[in-house]
Amino acid sequence: MIFPMLQIAALVLVTLYFVKWRLGVRRRNSHTWESLLLRLRPDWSARELSDQFLWKEGLNATPEDTWTKMEGPHGLWVMYQNARVMLEMADYAARNGESVDRVLLETLRSDAMQIRVCVLMALAQYGFSQASEGVRVNAFRAASMYTGMAARMMQLLQENAAVLVPDFVAAM
Repeated sequence: MIFPMLQIAALVLVTLYFVKWRLGVRRRNSHTWESLLLRLRPDWSARELSDQFLWKEGLNATPEDTWTKMEGPHGLWVMYQNARVMLEMADYAARNGESVDRVLLETLRSDAMQIRVCVLMALAQYGFSQASEGVRVNAFRAASMYTGMAARMMQLLQENAAVLVPDFVAAM
């Protein structure tokens, strides 16, 4: 009696998961460049970390300066969320562009995942040891990858949606 009920419960859970997944795919496919740009969080910017943010990779700050300028965990969380949005922008470009550089898209996807993992590691370390050296190093690494990803996203926009470049610059 219990085994058939477990099977039915498992089937219901799997069905609910697939329905939720399908709705998420539909929602994601309905996004536009403009709606994605609006989802970027402008409440923290990596501009203070690099002289040529959005144009060139690399930071001009030490790990300690980076931690201070990014306002600690607040900046990490903004990077985490913006990396997801930029990942969705890369996916949008892949779905809707014929002449999109596939290597650039794969690099953006890889960057987004690495940033998110690095940020989660830094936040977990911060939860256990506040602003230790390891936290600052992981934050520096995430910020470095973030500025590189933003520069590559700028390149993608310049090639495929140049009219949106000013809005992207303003949002970042």
